[in-house]
Amino acid sequence: MALSMREAIAAVSAPGQPFELTEGVLNGVDYRVFKNCPPTLRQFFESARGLEETFLVYEGEEWSFDEVMQEVDALAYALVHHYGIEVGDRVGIAMRNMPEWIVSFAAIVSVGAISVSLNAWWTEEELDYAISDSGLSLLIADPERIRRAQEICVQGDVRILGARLDELQPLRPEVESWTTVVTRGNAMPDVEIGPDHDATILYTSGTTGSPKGAVSTHGAICQTIMAFSAGAVINSSGRSADESSIGLAPCFILIVPLFHVTGCIPVMMSCFSWHFKLVMMYRWEAERALDLIERHKVTAFVGVPTQSWDLIECPNFSKYDTSSLASVGGGGAPAPPTLVERVERSFSRGRPSLAYGMTETNAYGPGNFGDDYVHHPTSTGRAPTIVMDVEIRDSQGRALGADEHGEIWLKSPTLIRGYWRRDEDTASTIVDGWMRTGDLGRIDDEGFLYVEDRLKDMILRAGENVYSAEVEAAIYELAAVYEAAVFGIPDERLGEEVACVVMLKQGMSLSADELRAHLEKRLANFKVPTRVVFTDEPLPRNAAGKFLKRQMNQLYFS
Repeated sequence: MALSMREAIAAVSAPGQPFELTEGVLNGVDYRVFKNCPPTLRQFFESARGLEETFLVYEGEEWSFDEVMQEVDALAYALVHHYGIEVGDRVGIAMRNMPEWIVSFAAIVSVGAISVSLNAWWTEEELDYAISDSGLSLLIADPERIRRAQEICVQGDVRILGARLDELQPLRPEVESWTTVVTRGNAMPDVEIGPDHDATILYTSGTTGSPKGAVSTHGAICQTIMAFSAGAVINSSGRSADESSIGLAPCFILIVPLFHVTGCIPVMMSCFSWHFKLVMMYRWEAERALDLIERHKVTAFVGVPTQSWDLIECPNFSKYDTSSLASVGGGGAPAPPTLVERVERSFSRGRPSLAYGMTETNAYGPGNFGDDYVHHPTSTGRAPTIVMDVEIRDSQGRALGADEHGEIWLKSPTLIRGYWRRDEDTASTIVDGWMRTGDLGRIDDEGFLYVEDRLKDMILRAGENVYSAEVEAAIYELAAVYEAAVFGIPDERLGEEVACVVMLKQGMSLSADELRAHLEKRLANFKVPTRVVFTDEPLPRNAAGKFLKRQMNQLYFS
């Protein structure tokens, strides 16, 4: 008999159970935490030593857990003894999805350094900002990212270690090759680290236009890994025996970038920690994903809703066997109810799923699965979760009741400790252990959370955050622009498209192509508006002088 969510949480978290709960302190705040959680990520990695089972599948390569750990040890040795990396130093990773990304992450955090995830889609200007802001000691990168970041690193005296450098010959003196520096057989250095040590910096766009480095400790990420694992057990407790017993070993497909929190923590780290096979995709291609799902009997598909949509819309979808899939979904953006219904009827076993998480929660949050999701397709799941409390609060910070609308606040041991060198931003976002999400929503009388709007002026395009202020600032660099407003407009596939309305200065001209060409030199491609409207009229504003973007949406794009 299937258990209710409350019954399942009580069962898995009871004394003596693997997910037993206790009271604990992280980042100086009291939380509900997992009693049996390893204190650092290094302990999670250690458990993979000696395992001959396949961990990574990548472009025809297969790496066992033990082979990955041998490479991790070798790189860790090089970090400490060749590069002089010490506890607390920042080491950047800038590359597309490949085994060396995972090896780099594991080695960096295992020696107490801080792994800085750099968006592989960033332009030179964006990379320059993050490399300088984080104060990197070393950059580990693939050839394409080395080309973009090389001059920046030379100017900042940042050393570069390159992976798979066949395309980058001859090497410049400041670039060293992975195959030369990383030698298997060298042992993991003995380094003292604890749960309060910083482990990661992931950059998230700021409303002022400059990205903010979200810093997580070992303890927070370890609690997050446990929370995702507990959630999987709780979710399976709510299924019938026929649904949950598909008789296959868990296998994930990596379809989102590792430099995003979703790819790194709930996908990659869950597989590394619990010894699941991970099939990696260098880049997203729907039919290629279908082929890999069939060939490797993938059981979990975790991405943004756009990718579920692309999978179903693939012309050859019906030619592939997707019966191994148990879960199809992810997070990063709301999914239209039509997509939930299509996932439910398009896969023989795969049920739709969605989770509400963000960089600041290490991707963890309330999740909606299976029957609950089908019956509540506009909700992101029930609250509270096993370790996360959720409240809806008014503008004064007072908790509201059922079905009352306000800002969503979260309290969980999975939260970041703050923003890198931004004390004011940290203090305004994390208050007494509670995080202000900037999202507006409500919780109904059954405990289902609904995310309905955003306080932040942010566009969510296919799981990528685009902040209007950053794009507007770049548009205003053009001499012909008098006023510009950037906002999101609904899109069935992407969730939102980036749109802008521009008023030109009298007597001056500018085309949409010219505007995009200017922005493409300064911003990642996903931030460049796909919909552009020019007007001779002043853009509508309220009495306080702020743009009325909803009105513009209806006026220019409806």
